[in-house]
Amino acid sequence: MSTSENPIGIFDSGIGGLTVLKEVSRMLPHERIVYLGDTARVPYGIRSPETVTRYSFECTGFLMRQNIKLLVVACNTVSAISLRQIQESVSIPVIGVIEPGARAAVSSTKSGKIGIIGTEATIRSSAYVRAIKALDKDIEVFGLPCPLFVPLVEEGWTDGVIARLVAEKYLKDIADKGADTLVLGCTHYPLLKNVIQDVLSAVCLIDSAVETAKVVREMLAGTGMPVNAGSHRAGKFYVTDSPEKFVAVGERFLERPIEDIEKIELS
Repeated sequence: MSTSENPIGIFDSGIGGLTVLKEVSRMLPHERIVYLGDTARVPYGIRSPETVTRYSFECTGFLMRQNIKLLVVACNTVSAISLRQIQESVSIPVIGVIEPGARAAVSSTKSGKIGIIGTEATIRSSAYVRAIKALDKDIEVFGLPCPLFVPLVEEGWTDGVIARLVAEKYLKDIADKGADTLVLGCTHYPLLKNVIQDVLSAVCLIDSAVETAKVVREMLAGTGMPVNAGSHRAGKFYVTDSPEKFVAVGERFLERPIEDIEKIELS
């Protein structure tokens, strides 16, 4: 039985979901969050749908055993491929990162042209296209995979000449097609927000991490399960490989120390 004191669970294939955790913590500072990064098997974006689904159910099962009250699938690839199956398999609310970003993009666009950038698997799935078209079938959507953005972020190269050149190379088509709104369809990409905005100065960027955190806040309020008082509660981090690297990179994502972390095995 879930209560307001139970934690929120968040999982991702690796570190990128920390952008979602950061926004949830900012909006809901009294909530305890349990985060799982499947760092031994990252990236999910190159896996088959069957493999992504198997991995995502293993992550879900682990977090459910931590007695969470709400689950955030902070991975665009999993949200695109197996979110519905996860929602049908558990008794708690499950939130992905695609629909919140899609709704914000539809609300933002004036030209009726929206760009989506993400991993190859996310773009290939057309999940954002379907989500946007379900809201407004007349909107034009352009999907663009940007595979080099993730290693740039994890190396800490989020500004400077290299990041700028890669962004210019990838994003030229978005500008040429007249999109006035761009969804950052990978949880790593918010760390490149400044560079992307410099390249596409007239385009509104939609940060799915921010939009997902808003939905978490609304859903907890609607179910009567937010923690409304008390001090900021420390979270717990689980990884499936190399806690040291996760901490080194993750602290850049969160802009604060990661202290309580444990390596686990999923099965």
